[in-house]
Amino acid sequence: MGRKLYVGNLPYEVGEADLQQLFGAAGTVESVNVMRDMATGRARGFAFIEMSTDEEAQKAITQFNEHSMGGRNLTVNEARPKPERSGGFGGGGGNRRRSEPRW
Repeated sequence: MGRKLYVGNLPYEVGEADLQQLFGAAGTVESVNVMRDMATGRARGFAFIEMSTDEEAQKAITQFNEHSMGGRNLTVNEARPKPERSGGFGGGGGNRRRSEPRW
């Protein structure tokens, strides 16, 4: 179990301070990063939170997964590493399957 958590289905108006306060009930919060649209600065509805220990991270998952916040039920689980992006076809092709011809 890692200390970094994924928190999804966030209300768009929720900020770092709100999550710091909420998750502080489960233990020491090392960092909060609400993901934002680079062009508009608007929250994208998910965040990453790092707790100080694995035990506190597990407690936060148990305590806050499906927790109601701003009329939405949060999704809280262990953050997975970002998958490696393959560089084929000029830097990626969205959802295309590589076996399909591109014409």
